[in-house]
Parts: sequence; structure tokens; C-alpha cells
Amino acid sequence: MSDQDPAELNKEREIMRAMRKTLTAIVRDCAPREGFESPLTPATVEDIRMCLGLIAAREAELADRLGIARNERPRFVDEPSCSQPVNFIPPEKKH
Repeated sequence: MSDQDPAELNKEREIMRAMRKTLTAIVRDCAPREGFESPLTPATVEDIRMCLGLIAAREAELADRLGIARNERPRFVDEPSCSQPVNFIPPEKKH
């Protein structure tokens, strides 16, 4: 599978993202409101957790193969960079 085309890997990455978003939307929609029971059984909740874990693991594998940082976030073009050097001044030693 290491000889897969980057376009195929990007397509799989999009599929994983869509599946993750859909599953989390379902969970959000089914979240119990105050005074109500969850419509999902504990087994279903656990299955959803396992699916989301598998999706996250595959997304990480795909990001590694594509050379993409996993902490990427969308940014505006004119948005200043968050990384700024910090000048550390060590505390004075007491004699």
C-alpha cells in the first residue's frame, strides 16, 4: 500500500473526514437533554467510540504518508503567525 497514489490517499482522507463529521453530528443530535435518557445503548456508544478511534488512527496514518502535520488548522492569509520567539530571562540567583 506504500505505492498508493497521493490523489488516492487524499480521497481516502476526505472520506475519513466525512465519516468522522457524520458520526460526531449523529452523536451530537442524539445527546440526551436534561431529564431524558439517551436513545443510544451503551453498546452503540462504545461502537461509535471505537469507530471514531479507528478513523482518527487512519487519518494519522494518511497524514504521515502525505507529509501533512496533524495539527494543521485553517488560517486566513493575512492572519499573523502564532509562533513568536519568547525571550527567557532567568531569575537572578540569590547569594
